[in-house]
Amino acid sequence: MNLRESLLLAVGGMLLFAACKSEKEETARTVFFDKTGMDTTVTPGNDFFSYVNGTWIKNTPIPDDQSGWGSFYILYEENQKKTRAILEEAAAAGAAKGSTEQKVGDFFASGMDTVAIEQKGYEPLKPELAKIAALQDYKQALNYMAADEANRGGALFGFYVNADDRRSDINRINFVQAGLSLPEKEYYFKTDEETKKVRAAFVTYITRLFTLTGLDSTTARKKADGILAFETNLAKSHKAAADLRDPIRNYHKYAVADLNKVTPNIDWTTLLSTMTAKTDTVLVSQPEYYQALGNLLASTPIDVIRDVLAFDFIDNNASLLSKPFVLAKFEFAGKVLSGQKSLSERWKRVADNTDNYLGELLGQVWVKKYFTPEAKERMLTLVDNLQKAYRNRIEKLDWMSPETKKVALEKLDGITRKIGYPDKWKDYSDVEIKRDDYFGNIQSARRHNNKENMGKIEKPVDRSEWGMTPPTVNAYANPTFNEIVFPAGILQFPFFDKDADDAINYGGIGMVIGHELTHLFDDQGRQYDVKGNLRDWWQKADADKFTAKANQVVNQYNGYTVLNNLNLNGRLTLGENLADLGGLAIAYDAFKLTDQWKSDEKIDGFTPQQRFFLGFAQIWRTKIRDEALRVRVQADPHSPAKFRVNGPLSNFAPFYQAFNVKPGEKLYKPEVDQTRVW
Repeated sequence: MNLRESLLLAVGGMLLFAACKSEKEETARTVFFDKTGMDTTVTPGNDFFSYVNGTWIKNTPIPDDQSGWGSFYILYEENQKKTRAILEEAAAAGAAKGSTEQKVGDFFASGMDTVAIEQKGYEPLKPELAKIAALQDYKQALNYMAADEANRGGALFGFYVNADDRRSDINRINFVQAGLSLPEKEYYFKTDEETKKVRAAFVTYITRLFTLTGLDSTTARKKADGILAFETNLAKSHKAAADLRDPIRNYHKYAVADLNKVTPNIDWTTLLSTMTAKTDTVLVSQPEYYQALGNLLASTPIDVIRDVLAFDFIDNNASLLSKPFVLAKFEFAGKVLSGQKSLSERWKRVADNTDNYLGELLGQVWVKKYFTPEAKERMLTLVDNLQKAYRNRIEKLDWMSPETKKVALEKLDGITRKIGYPDKWKDYSDVEIKRDDYFGNIQSARRHNNKENMGKIEKPVDRSEWGMTPPTVNAYANPTFNEIVFPAGILQFPFFDKDADDAINYGGIGMVIGHELTHLFDDQGRQYDVKGNLRDWWQKADADKFTAKANQVVNQYNGYTVLNNLNLNGRLTLGENLADLGGLAIAYDAFKLTDQWKSDEKIDGFTPQQRFFLGFAQIWRTKIRDEALRVRVQADPHSPAKFRVNGPLSNFAPFYQAFNVKPGEKLYKPEVDQTRVW
């Protein structure tokens, strides 16, 4: 995974379900809310997150190999252990060549063969580095990037193949801004000390990679300075992270002939043909970037372009090479950007790559062992309950007209729910896995992924496809498919347990199901219709009212600060904040239908209503290193965990009632100031 790929674990729709017990878990769980983690010296109405989680946060260290720790991280590590058991068993099985077990087992074995990997050093990179060194001008460089079957486009041409936002039944290739190694464009321009340290560490990292390939330190440093300057020029053309959230302003469809005129220094006809992208129509989300890229390539000395391509190639593969390359990458990406103290164990990194590159092969074995049909059915029932609660809320909205409500309800009823794993699995028959070639195995998987993507262009959309693998600890909503998706990997304790009381389950899993449902109606998702097409189906007055309410949420989160008054970006985090606010309200409405809500029975000294909110706050139990938090505030659309709890609760009257929140307490708002959207 290169520096341009996100390692963030702060996901928008974290949802967990007790699909089954670990093989080592012999007794049923009996405690579902951790009172020992509470800090009861904190007034709930001042800081509910700390009231529920404060003692745990004070007393729990972050493991050295982690950028943070808490509920999400713990589940992720538990899943890694399950994956390891599967992979070690497969590696020892001696399965028939070409079988699922052979491919995942030999892939894992090749990654664990450190003797072979250390002996090769950076030998696997030499053929490609020689090709890069032979490039004579930027046009040859463009052709090289397009021709690379394992990494088409390199770092400079970001693209994906997916449904056309305005015609969701057909796949298009969509080019997006790319080319930056640092987390966000402002990292190239800010002058505060922390940002300058990151830039200096980045130059040190590039220098180190080049010296590991045999260059002297002076030459390597000169190349590093040139790469930083090149990326800084590219960064000027980038849209800010918050501006990428507007689907209308980031939708541009071009005939290839017309795009050639917009970016005259890039021959798109030749580029796409070399990429094997058979199409005369492309989407370009940020055309300004490609105009700038074309101009920059044409005006930059070829030796700098070669350096940029060489660094990208080495960086993209450093974690697959011998230990000096692995450590060089960790020093920057792990320590500087994430604050990790030590590199994670090798088996974890290889297990992650098995999931990254052979995810649906691994997933087939994973779900057989760790996910049951009964769990899938139970999950569908929960989603049904939340969807009914959402329908009721939409019907009762006092700010939306009947005309817009009618279409909103049609969209809600048309949502596809994907639970656990795909109904049909991807075909990996063209991926060749050898037990003694870790680098080659990943290149084979990358070629497969590129071939698969290119083959989808201009073809009908397959709505059965998944964007995540079954072992993934995450969930998502996809507006172009009008779907919500919950992989098996996340459907486990501690966020849901079949033996837990409804308050805990609805505060946990219920809230995050509601969160994903709300994403399809947040500031982005609301612009897509029941078929997933980007079109305006709102009455103007209703859209104006929604925008006014959304702006209240923006202003609220703009006022939150971390790390010495580093403000959150309310525009960047708006979609997630709206989903948190809506998810909480929908889950609480669904909880009101249960027998427990109607009872007065206390558990652990708390009423059913209180336990709902305790369960909600407990799922966001997280602490994070300062380095990682700084990156996330600037580049991640999710608010930090504390504000994912306190922010929604400050707008939620039932919370006030459950914990007797009074005027003068920090979370208290007069009813007229409380923001309610969905």
